[in-house]
Amino acid sequence: MVTARRMLQQALRVSGRGAFPLAKWMERWAEGLQGSKALRSLDDMPGPSVASFAYDLFAKRGLSRLHELQLEGLQRYGPMWKASFGPILTVHVAHPTLIEQVLRQEGLHPMRSDLSSWKDYRKLRGHHYGLLTSEGEEWQAVRSLLGKHMLRPKAVEAYDKTLNSVVGDLIAKLRFCRSPEGLVSDIASEFYRFGLEGISSVLFESRIGCLDQVVPEETERFIQSINTMFVMTLLTMAMPSWLHQLFPKPWNVFCQCWDYMFDFAKGHIDQRLTAEAEKIARGEKVEGRYLTYFLSRMGLPMKTVYSNITELLLAGVDTISSTMSWSLYELSRHPDVQTALRQEVLSVLEHRKIPDAADVARMPLLKATVKEVLRLYPVIPANARVIPERDIQVGGYLIPKNTLITLCHFATSRDPAVFKNPDDFQPSRWLAKEESHHPYASVPFGVGKRSCIGRRIAELELYLALARILIEFDVKPDPEGVSVKPMTRTLLVPENVISLQFIER
Repeated sequence: MVTARRMLQQALRVSGRGAFPLAKWMERWAEGLQGSKALRSLDDMPGPSVASFAYDLFAKRGLSRLHELQLEGLQRYGPMWKASFGPILTVHVAHPTLIEQVLRQEGLHPMRSDLSSWKDYRKLRGHHYGLLTSEGEEWQAVRSLLGKHMLRPKAVEAYDKTLNSVVGDLIAKLRFCRSPEGLVSDIASEFYRFGLEGISSVLFESRIGCLDQVVPEETERFIQSINTMFVMTLLTMAMPSWLHQLFPKPWNVFCQCWDYMFDFAKGHIDQRLTAEAEKIARGEKVEGRYLTYFLSRMGLPMKTVYSNITELLLAGVDTISSTMSWSLYELSRHPDVQTALRQEVLSVLEHRKIPDAADVARMPLLKATVKEVLRLYPVIPANARVIPERDIQVGGYLIPKNTLITLCHFATSRDPAVFKNPDDFQPSRWLAKEESHHPYASVPFGVGKRSCIGRRIAELELYLALARILIEFDVKPDPEGVSVKPMTRTLLVPENVISLQFIER
Protein backbone atom coordinates (compact mmCIF):
# COMPACT_ATOMS: atom_id res chain seq x y z
CA MET A 1 0.00 0.00 0.00
CA VAL A 2 2.95 2.35 0.51
CA THR A 3 3.88 1.94 -3.15
CA ALA A 4 0.28 2.50 -4.22
CA ARG A 5 0.03 5.64 -2.09
CA ARG A 6 3.29 7.01 -3.48
CA MET A 7 2.12 6.37 -7.03
CA LEU A 8 -1.21 8.04 -6.33
CA GLN A 9 0.51 11.11 -4.91
CA GLN A 10 2.73 11.24 -7.97
CA ALA A 11 -0.29 10.99 -10.25
CA LEU A 12 -2.02 13.88 -8.51
CA ARG A 13 0.96 16.11 -9.27
CA VAL A 14 0.58 15.56 -13.02
CA SER A 15 -0.10 18.76 -14.92
CA GLY A 16 -0.64 19.67 -18.54
CA ARG A 17 -2.45 16.53 -19.74
CA GLY A 18 -5.36 16.13 -17.36
CA ALA A 19 -4.49 14.16 -14.25
CA PHE A 20 -8.06 13.25 -13.28
CA PRO A 21 -8.39 9.98 -15.25
CA LEU A 22 -4.99 8.80 -14.03
CA ALA A 23 -5.75 9.75 -10.42
CA LYS A 24 -9.10 7.96 -10.47
CA TRP A 25 -7.48 4.86 -11.98
CA MET A 26 -4.78 4.87 -9.32
CA GLU A 27 -7.44 5.05 -6.61
CA ARG A 28 -9.12 1.96 -8.07
CA TRP A 29 -5.76 0.19 -8.39
CA ALA A 30 -4.87 0.93 -4.76
CA GLU A 31 -8.22 -0.48 -3.69
CA GLY A 32 -7.54 -3.57 -5.78
CA LEU A 33 -4.37 -4.31 -3.84
CA GLN A 34 -6.29 -4.88 -0.64
CA GLY A 35 -7.20 -8.39 -1.61
CA SER A 36 -7.98 -10.81 -4.38
CA LYS A 37 -11.72 -10.32 -3.78
CA ALA A 38 -11.39 -6.83 -5.21
CA LEU A 39 -9.75 -7.99 -8.44
CA ARG A 40 -11.49 -6.68 -11.53
CA SER A 41 -12.02 -8.52 -14.79
CA LEU A 42 -11.38 -7.41 -18.35
CA ASP A 43 -15.06 -6.52 -18.55
CA ASP A 44 -14.41 -3.80 -15.96
CA MET A 45 -11.40 -2.37 -17.79
CA PRO A 46 -11.92 0.92 -19.66
CA GLY A 47 -11.07 1.40 -23.30
CA PRO A 48 -12.39 2.54 -26.66
CA SER A 49 -15.11 0.71 -28.55
CA VAL A 50 -14.08 -1.40 -31.52
CA ALA A 51 -15.50 1.21 -33.90
CA SER A 52 -13.81 4.11 -32.10
CA PHE A 53 -10.41 2.43 -32.05
CA ALA A 54 -10.72 1.44 -35.72
CA TYR A 55 -11.57 5.05 -36.57
CA ASP A 56 -8.53 6.30 -34.66
CA LEU A 57 -6.30 3.79 -36.44
CA PHE A 58 -7.44 4.04 -40.02
CA ALA A 59 -9.42 7.24 -40.52
CA LYS A 60 -8.29 9.76 -37.95
CA ARG A 61 -4.71 8.74 -37.27
CA GLY A 62 -3.49 5.86 -39.34
CA LEU A 63 -1.15 3.10 -38.32
CA SER A 64 1.77 5.54 -38.39
CA ARG A 65 0.35 7.18 -35.24
CA LEU A 66 0.17 4.16 -32.97
CA HIS A 67 2.69 5.71 -30.57
CA GLU A 68 0.50 8.80 -30.19
CA LEU A 69 -2.52 6.62 -29.49
CA GLN A 70 -0.60 5.31 -26.47
CA LEU A 71 -0.45 8.85 -25.06
CA GLU A 72 -4.13 9.41 -25.76
CA GLY A 73 -5.05 6.12 -24.12
CA LEU A 74 -3.03 7.02 -21.03
CA GLN A 75 -4.75 10.40 -20.80
CA ARG A 76 -8.27 9.11 -21.38
CA TYR A 77 -8.31 5.86 -19.45
CA GLY A 78 -5.34 5.82 -17.07
CA PRO A 79 -2.33 3.46 -17.16
CA MET A 80 -4.38 0.37 -18.13
CA TRP A 81 -6.93 0.01 -20.89
CA LYS A 82 -8.12 -2.51 -23.44
CA ALA A 83 -8.58 -2.17 -27.19
CA SER A 84 -9.25 -4.44 -30.13
CA PHE A 85 -6.87 -4.34 -33.10
CA GLY A 86 -8.37 -6.40 -35.91
CA PRO A 87 -9.17 -9.79 -34.39
CA ILE A 88 -6.88 -9.23 -31.41
CA LEU A 89 -7.93 -7.96 -27.97
CA THR A 90 -5.04 -6.18 -26.28
CA VAL A 91 -4.50 -4.93 -22.74
CA HIS A 92 -2.34 -1.80 -22.78
CA VAL A 93 -0.07 -1.06 -19.82
CA ALA A 94 1.54 2.38 -19.52
CA HIS A 95 3.24 2.78 -16.16
CA PRO A 96 6.66 1.46 -15.07
CA THR A 97 5.28 -0.27 -11.98
CA LEU A 98 2.70 -2.12 -14.05
CA ILE A 99 5.22 -3.01 -16.74
CA GLU A 100 7.38 -4.49 -14.00
CA GLN A 101 4.43 -6.52 -12.70
CA VAL A 102 3.87 -8.04 -16.14
CA LEU A 103 7.53 -8.85 -16.77
CA ARG A 104 8.01 -10.43 -13.35
CA GLN A 105 5.21 -12.90 -14.12
CA GLU A 106 6.26 -13.85 -17.65
CA GLY A 107 7.45 -17.35 -16.78
CA LEU A 108 10.36 -19.57 -17.75
CA HIS A 109 10.01 -19.07 -21.51
CA PRO A 110 8.69 -15.53 -22.05
CA MET A 111 6.48 -14.99 -25.10
CA ARG A 112 6.30 -11.78 -27.08
CA SER A 113 3.26 -11.00 -29.18
CA ASP A 114 2.49 -13.69 -31.70
CA LEU A 115 4.03 -12.32 -34.90
CA SER A 116 1.37 -14.28 -36.75
CA SER A 117 2.15 -13.06 -40.25
CA TRP A 118 5.89 -13.69 -39.77
CA LYS A 119 5.15 -17.24 -38.60
CA ASP A 120 2.60 -17.83 -41.36
CA TYR A 121 5.23 -16.92 -43.94
CA ARG A 122 7.76 -19.36 -42.45
CA LYS A 123 5.18 -22.17 -42.42
CA LEU A 124 4.27 -21.40 -46.02
CA ARG A 125 7.89 -21.56 -47.20
CA GLY A 126 9.07 -24.34 -44.89
CA HIS A 127 11.56 -22.12 -43.04
CA HIS A 128 12.50 -22.62 -39.40
CA TYR A 129 11.86 -19.98 -36.75
CA GLY A 130 14.59 -17.63 -35.54
CA LEU A 131 15.04 -15.76 -32.28
CA LEU A 132 12.31 -13.24 -33.14
CA THR A 133 9.69 -15.85 -34.00
CA SER A 134 10.48 -18.97 -31.97
CA GLU A 135 9.04 -19.66 -28.52
CA GLY A 136 9.55 -21.98 -25.59
CA GLU A 137 12.45 -24.42 -25.43
CA GLU A 138 13.35 -23.89 -29.10
CA TRP A 139 13.86 -20.18 -28.43
CA GLN A 140 15.70 -20.83 -25.16
CA ALA A 141 18.21 -23.16 -26.82
CA VAL A 142 19.26 -20.68 -29.50
CA ARG A 143 19.14 -17.76 -27.10
CA SER A 144 21.58 -19.53 -24.76
CA LEU A 145 23.99 -20.31 -27.59
CA LEU A 146 24.01 -16.78 -29.01
CA GLY A 147 24.11 -15.14 -25.58
CA LYS A 148 27.66 -16.40 -25.04
CA HIS A 149 28.86 -14.30 -27.98
CA MET A 150 26.44 -11.36 -27.94
CA LEU A 151 25.74 -10.55 -24.29
CA ARG A 152 28.99 -11.13 -22.42
CA PRO A 153 30.88 -7.81 -22.26
CA LYS A 154 34.28 -9.35 -22.94
CA ALA A 155 32.96 -11.22 -25.97
CA VAL A 156 31.39 -8.05 -27.38
CA GLU A 157 34.53 -5.98 -26.83
CA ALA A 158 36.30 -8.25 -29.31
CA TYR A 159 34.18 -6.73 -32.09
CA ASP A 160 35.42 -3.15 -31.60
CA LYS A 161 38.14 -3.38 -34.27
CA THR A 162 35.67 -4.81 -36.78
CA LEU A 163 33.13 -2.11 -36.00
CA ASN A 164 35.74 0.66 -36.04
CA SER A 165 36.61 -0.36 -39.58
CA VAL A 166 32.97 0.16 -40.56
CA VAL A 167 32.88 3.50 -38.70
CA GLY A 168 35.91 4.62 -40.68
CA ASP A 169 34.03 3.90 -43.90
CA LEU A 170 31.03 5.83 -42.58
CA ILE A 171 33.18 8.92 -41.95
CA ALA A 172 34.54 8.68 -45.50
CA LYS A 173 30.99 8.28 -46.88
CA LEU A 174 29.77 11.36 -44.99
CA ARG A 175 32.63 13.37 -46.46
CA PHE A 176 31.87 12.04 -49.94
CA CYS A 177 28.15 12.83 -49.96
CA ARG A 178 28.33 16.29 -48.33
CA SER A 179 27.33 19.34 -50.33
CA PRO A 180 29.84 22.23 -50.57
CA GLU A 181 28.07 23.67 -47.50
CA GLY A 182 28.61 20.43 -45.60
CA LEU A 183 24.97 19.30 -45.86
CA VAL A 184 24.20 15.58 -45.89
CA SER A 185 20.64 14.93 -47.03
CA ASP A 186 18.61 12.13 -45.50
CA ILE A 187 21.08 10.98 -42.86
CA ALA A 188 18.79 8.11 -41.81
CA SER A 189 19.39 6.53 -45.20
CA GLU A 190 23.17 6.71 -44.73
CA PHE A 191 22.96 5.38 -41.19
CA TYR A 192 20.68 2.57 -42.36
CA ARG A 193 23.45 1.40 -44.66
CA PHE A 194 25.97 1.85 -41.87
CA GLY A 195 23.85 -0.30 -39.54
CA LEU A 196 23.51 -3.06 -42.11
CA GLU A 197 27.24 -3.01 -42.88
CA GLY A 198 28.03 -3.18 -39.15
CA ILE A 199 25.76 -6.11 -38.35
CA SER A 200 26.94 -7.91 -41.49
CA SER A 201 30.56 -7.57 -40.41
CA VAL A 202 29.65 -9.18 -37.09
CA LEU A 203 27.51 -11.93 -38.62
CA PHE A 204 29.70 -12.79 -41.62
CA GLU A 205 33.07 -11.19 -40.87
CA SER A 206 32.84 -9.79 -44.40
CA ARG A 207 31.64 -6.58 -46.03
CA ILE A 208 28.63 -6.21 -48.33
CA GLY A 209 29.31 -2.76 -49.80
CA CYS A 210 26.67 -0.66 -48.03
CA LEU A 211 29.10 2.25 -47.61
CA ASP A 212 30.60 2.09 -51.08
CA GLN A 213 30.12 5.16 -53.24
CA VAL A 214 27.84 2.98 -55.38
CA VAL A 215 25.93 0.46 -53.26
CA PRO A 216 25.58 -3.00 -54.87
CA GLU A 217 22.14 -3.58 -56.34
CA GLU A 218 21.44 -6.69 -54.25
CA THR A 219 22.31 -4.82 -51.03
CA GLU A 220 20.07 -1.90 -51.97
CA ARG A 221 17.23 -4.30 -52.68
CA PHE A 222 17.73 -5.99 -49.30
CA ILE A 223 17.40 -2.60 -47.58
CA GLN A 224 14.19 -1.81 -49.46
CA SER A 225 12.82 -5.25 -48.61
CA ILE A 226 13.30 -4.61 -44.88
CA ASN A 227 11.54 -1.23 -45.12
CA THR A 228 8.57 -2.61 -47.03
CA MET A 229 8.29 -5.72 -44.86
CA PHE A 230 7.89 -3.66 -41.69
CA VAL A 231 5.14 -1.56 -43.29
CA MET A 232 3.35 -4.69 -44.49
CA THR A 233 3.69 -6.32 -41.06
CA LEU A 234 1.12 -3.96 -39.52
CA LEU A 235 -1.32 -4.54 -42.38
CA THR A 236 -0.98 -8.31 -42.50
CA MET A 237 -1.33 -8.69 -38.74
CA ALA A 238 -4.44 -6.49 -38.67
CA MET A 239 -6.11 -8.56 -41.41
CA PRO A 240 -7.65 -11.99 -40.67
CA SER A 241 -6.00 -14.62 -42.84
CA TRP A 242 -9.17 -15.15 -44.91
CA LEU A 243 -8.91 -11.53 -46.08
CA HIS A 244 -5.63 -12.36 -47.81
CA GLN A 245 -7.72 -14.07 -50.50
CA LEU A 246 -9.88 -11.00 -51.08
CA PHE A 247 -7.05 -8.46 -50.79
CA PRO A 248 -3.92 -10.41 -51.75
CA LYS A 249 -1.50 -7.55 -52.47
CA PRO A 250 -0.30 -6.81 -48.87
CA TRP A 251 0.35 -10.50 -48.19
CA ASN A 252 2.04 -11.09 -51.54
CA VAL A 253 4.34 -8.08 -51.14
CA PHE A 254 5.10 -9.16 -47.57
CA CYS A 255 6.12 -12.65 -48.77
CA GLN A 256 8.21 -11.28 -51.64
CA CYS A 257 10.18 -9.12 -49.18
CA TRP A 258 10.86 -12.07 -46.89
CA ASP A 259 11.81 -14.24 -49.86
CA TYR A 260 14.52 -11.82 -50.85
CA MET A 261 15.79 -11.34 -47.30
CA PHE A 262 16.12 -15.08 -46.76
CA ASP A 263 17.84 -15.51 -50.14
CA PHE A 264 20.23 -12.63 -49.38
CA ALA A 265 21.25 -14.03 -45.99
CA LYS A 266 21.48 -17.60 -47.28
CA GLY A 267 23.77 -16.48 -50.09
CA HIS A 268 26.22 -14.83 -47.72
CA ILE A 269 26.12 -17.72 -45.25
CA ASP A 270 26.75 -20.32 -47.95
CA GLN A 271 29.56 -18.22 -49.39
CA ARG A 272 31.35 -18.08 -46.04
CA LEU A 273 30.86 -21.78 -45.27
CA THR A 274 32.05 -22.79 -48.74
CA ALA A 275 35.21 -20.72 -48.33
CA GLU A 276 35.86 -22.43 -44.99
CA ALA A 277 35.33 -25.89 -46.46
CA GLU A 278 37.88 -25.12 -49.17
CA LYS A 279 40.41 -24.03 -46.55
CA ILE A 280 39.89 -27.24 -44.59
CA ALA A 281 40.34 -29.26 -47.77
CA ARG A 282 43.70 -27.55 -48.27
CA GLY A 283 44.70 -28.38 -44.71
CA GLU A 284 44.48 -24.77 -43.54
CA LYS A 285 43.29 -23.81 -40.05
CA VAL A 286 39.85 -22.24 -39.88
CA GLU A 287 38.79 -19.90 -37.11
CA GLY A 288 36.67 -16.80 -36.80
CA ARG A 289 34.68 -14.57 -34.52
CA TYR A 290 31.66 -13.95 -36.69
CA LEU A 291 28.33 -15.33 -35.49
CA THR A 292 27.61 -17.49 -38.53
CA TYR A 293 30.82 -19.38 -37.69
CA PHE A 294 29.63 -20.11 -34.13
CA LEU A 295 26.09 -21.10 -35.15
CA SER A 296 27.25 -23.40 -37.92
CA ARG A 297 29.41 -25.34 -35.46
CA MET A 298 26.79 -25.91 -32.81
CA GLY A 299 25.02 -28.77 -34.53
CA LEU A 300 21.97 -26.70 -35.47
CA PRO A 301 20.04 -27.55 -38.65
CA MET A 302 21.05 -25.23 -41.48
CA LYS A 303 17.45 -24.01 -41.78
CA THR A 304 17.73 -22.79 -38.18
CA VAL A 305 21.01 -21.03 -38.97
CA TYR A 306 19.46 -19.35 -42.02
CA SER A 307 16.41 -18.15 -40.07
CA ASN A 308 18.39 -16.79 -37.13
CA ILE A 309 20.93 -14.93 -39.27
CA THR A 310 18.14 -13.43 -41.42
CA GLU A 311 16.27 -12.18 -38.35
CA LEU A 312 19.44 -10.85 -36.73
CA LEU A 313 20.28 -8.94 -39.92
CA LEU A 314 17.04 -7.01 -40.01
CA ALA A 315 16.84 -6.58 -36.22
CA GLY A 316 20.10 -4.66 -35.99
CA VAL A 317 19.60 -2.18 -38.80
CA ASP A 318 16.77 0.04 -37.60
CA THR A 319 18.19 0.29 -34.09
CA ILE A 320 21.39 1.83 -35.43
CA SER A 321 19.80 3.97 -38.14
CA SER A 322 17.06 5.47 -35.98
CA THR A 323 19.17 6.03 -32.85
CA MET A 324 22.07 7.56 -34.80
CA SER A 325 19.69 9.87 -36.67
CA TRP A 326 17.87 11.08 -33.57
CA SER A 327 21.11 11.45 -31.58
CA LEU A 328 22.70 13.78 -34.12
CA TYR A 329 19.38 15.54 -34.73
CA GLU A 330 19.14 16.41 -31.03
CA LEU A 331 22.86 17.20 -30.63
CA SER A 332 22.70 19.59 -33.59
CA ARG A 333 19.90 21.46 -31.80
CA HIS A 334 21.65 21.41 -28.43
CA PRO A 335 25.18 22.68 -29.18
CA ASP A 336 25.98 22.97 -25.48
CA VAL A 337 25.44 19.22 -25.03
CA GLN A 338 27.38 18.50 -28.22
CA THR A 339 30.32 20.59 -26.98
CA ALA A 340 30.35 18.90 -23.57
CA LEU A 341 30.16 15.47 -25.18
CA ARG A 342 33.02 16.24 -27.57
CA GLN A 343 35.15 17.44 -24.67
CA GLU A 344 34.47 14.20 -22.81
CA VAL A 345 35.49 12.12 -25.83
CA LEU A 346 38.67 14.12 -26.49
CA SER A 347 39.62 14.05 -22.82
CA VAL A 348 39.36 10.26 -22.65
CA LEU A 349 41.20 9.70 -25.95
CA GLU A 350 43.87 12.33 -25.26
CA HIS A 351 45.78 12.45 -28.57
CA ARG A 352 44.15 9.43 -30.20
CA LYS A 353 41.33 9.64 -32.76
CA ILE A 354 39.84 6.15 -32.69
CA PRO A 355 38.10 5.00 -29.49
CA ASP A 356 37.78 1.38 -28.45
CA ALA A 357 35.42 -0.46 -26.11
CA ALA A 358 37.58 0.31 -23.04
CA ASP A 359 37.43 4.05 -23.84
CA VAL A 360 33.66 4.02 -24.08
CA ALA A 361 33.43 2.69 -20.52
CA ARG A 362 34.90 6.01 -19.36
CA MET A 363 32.38 8.21 -21.23
CA PRO A 364 29.30 8.58 -19.01
CA LEU A 365 27.83 11.53 -20.94
CA LEU A 366 28.04 9.56 -24.19
CA LYS A 367 26.09 6.72 -22.61
CA ALA A 368 23.60 9.15 -21.06
CA THR A 369 23.05 10.80 -24.45
CA VAL A 370 22.17 7.51 -26.11
CA LYS A 371 19.97 6.56 -23.17
CA GLU A 372 18.09 9.86 -23.42
CA VAL A 373 17.62 9.48 -27.17
CA LEU A 374 16.21 5.98 -26.65
CA ARG A 375 13.86 7.34 -23.98
CA LEU A 376 12.49 9.97 -26.36
CA TYR A 377 12.53 7.75 -29.44
CA PRO A 378 12.41 4.07 -28.43
CA VAL A 379 13.08 1.98 -31.52
CA ILE A 380 10.27 -0.35 -30.47
CA PRO A 381 7.55 2.02 -29.18
CA ALA A 382 5.56 -0.85 -27.70
CA ASN A 383 6.61 -4.36 -26.76
CA ALA A 384 4.24 -7.15 -25.89
CA ARG A 385 3.89 -10.26 -23.80
CA VAL A 386 1.59 -13.27 -23.77
CA ILE A 387 1.47 -15.32 -20.56
CA PRO A 388 0.31 -18.80 -21.64
CA GLU A 389 0.72 -20.75 -18.40
CA ARG A 390 -1.66 -18.98 -16.03
CA ASP A 391 -3.82 -15.96 -15.25
CA ILE A 392 -1.88 -13.05 -13.75
CA GLN A 393 -2.73 -10.05 -11.58
CA VAL A 394 -1.73 -6.62 -12.85
CA GLY A 395 -2.82 -3.31 -11.35
CA GLY A 396 -5.83 -4.78 -9.57
CA TYR A 397 -7.07 -6.66 -12.64
CA LEU A 398 -7.11 -10.38 -13.33
CA ILE A 399 -5.63 -10.89 -16.79
CA PRO A 400 -6.57 -14.28 -18.30
CA LYS A 401 -3.77 -16.42 -19.69
CA ASN A 402 -2.99 -16.00 -23.39
CA THR A 403 -4.11 -12.36 -23.33
CA LEU A 404 -1.93 -10.08 -25.44
CA ILE A 405 -0.46 -7.40 -23.17
CA THR A 406 1.10 -4.35 -24.83
CA LEU A 407 3.82 -2.58 -22.84
CA CYS A 408 3.51 1.07 -23.90
CA HIS A 409 7.12 2.22 -23.69
CA PHE A 410 6.59 5.41 -25.69
CA ALA A 411 3.77 6.63 -23.44
CA THR A 412 5.62 5.65 -20.27
CA SER A 413 8.83 7.44 -21.23
CA ARG A 414 6.88 10.57 -22.24
CA ASP A 415 4.71 10.66 -19.13
CA PRO A 416 5.25 13.78 -16.96
CA ALA A 417 4.30 11.70 -13.93
CA VAL A 418 7.38 9.57 -14.62
CA PHE A 419 9.89 12.06 -16.13
CA LYS A 420 10.13 15.80 -15.52
CA ASN A 421 9.82 17.77 -18.75
CA PRO A 422 9.43 14.51 -20.65
CA ASP A 423 9.59 16.03 -24.14
CA ASP A 424 12.90 17.80 -23.49
CA PHE A 425 16.25 16.37 -24.53
CA GLN A 426 18.18 16.27 -21.24
CA PRO A 427 20.97 13.65 -21.07
CA SER A 428 21.95 15.08 -17.69
CA ARG A 429 18.83 13.52 -16.15
CA TRP A 430 20.66 10.17 -16.27
CA LEU A 431 23.72 11.59 -14.50
CA ALA A 432 22.11 13.57 -11.69
CA LYS A 433 22.38 11.69 -8.41
CA GLU A 434 19.41 13.54 -6.95
CA GLU A 435 17.17 12.43 -9.82
CA SER A 436 16.24 8.75 -9.80
CA HIS A 437 13.95 6.89 -12.15
CA HIS A 438 12.00 3.69 -11.87
CA PRO A 439 14.13 0.93 -13.46
CA TYR A 440 11.27 0.05 -15.82
CA ALA A 441 10.53 3.65 -16.82
CA SER A 442 12.65 3.42 -19.96
CA VAL A 443 13.60 -0.04 -21.18
CA PRO A 444 14.21 0.38 -24.93
CA PHE A 445 15.97 -2.98 -25.24
CA GLY A 446 13.54 -4.84 -23.02
CA VAL A 447 14.28 -6.57 -19.71
CA GLY A 448 15.15 -10.09 -18.68
CA LYS A 449 15.33 -13.18 -20.85
CA ARG A 450 13.46 -11.58 -23.75
CA SER A 451 15.62 -8.46 -23.83
CA CYS A 452 17.30 -7.62 -27.13
CA ILE A 453 20.14 -10.09 -27.61
CA GLY A 454 22.01 -7.65 -29.84
CA ARG A 455 21.89 -4.81 -27.33
CA ARG A 456 25.57 -4.73 -26.39
CA ILE A 457 26.77 -4.93 -29.99
CA ALA A 458 24.33 -2.21 -31.09
CA GLU A 459 25.32 0.06 -28.21
CA LEU A 460 29.03 -0.40 -28.91
CA GLU A 461 28.50 0.43 -32.57
CA LEU A 462 26.51 3.55 -31.62
CA TYR A 463 29.10 4.75 -29.10
CA LEU A 464 32.03 4.25 -31.47
CA ALA A 465 30.27 6.01 -34.34
CA LEU A 466 28.99 9.01 -32.35
CA ALA A 467 32.36 9.57 -30.68
CA ARG A 468 34.19 9.45 -33.99
CA ILE A 469 31.72 11.77 -35.75
CA LEU A 470 32.06 14.40 -33.00
CA ILE A 471 35.85 14.23 -33.27
CA GLU A 472 35.72 14.82 -37.02
CA PHE A 473 32.77 17.22 -37.39
CA ASP A 474 30.70 19.97 -35.86
CA VAL A 475 27.13 18.83 -36.48
CA LYS A 476 24.64 21.61 -37.23
CA PRO A 477 20.97 21.66 -38.22
CA ASP A 478 19.90 22.02 -41.81
CA PRO A 479 19.43 25.82 -42.25
CA GLU A 480 16.19 25.11 -44.12
CA GLY A 481 15.16 22.19 -41.97
CA VAL A 482 11.96 21.78 -39.98
CA SER A 483 11.14 20.04 -36.74
CA VAL A 484 10.95 16.28 -37.24
CA LYS A 485 8.53 14.04 -35.36
CA PRO A 486 8.53 10.27 -35.02
CA MET A 487 6.14 7.92 -36.78
CA THR A 488 5.33 4.23 -36.32
CA ARG A 489 6.32 1.78 -39.04
CA THR A 490 6.11 -1.23 -36.71
CA LEU A 491 9.28 0.42 -35.38
CA LEU A 492 9.58 4.13 -34.50
CA VAL A 493 11.32 6.12 -37.24
CA PRO A 494 11.63 9.80 -38.27
CA GLU A 495 8.50 11.02 -40.04
CA ASN A 496 10.43 13.32 -42.37
CA VAL A 497 13.87 13.32 -43.88
CA ILE A 498 16.57 14.52 -41.46
CA SER A 499 19.36 16.48 -43.12
CA LEU A 500 22.31 17.88 -41.16
CA GLN A 501 25.47 19.88 -41.76
CA PHE A 502 28.76 18.13 -41.04
CA ILE A 503 31.35 20.88 -40.75
CA GLU A 504 34.97 19.74 -40.78
CA ARG A 505 36.81 20.41 -37.52
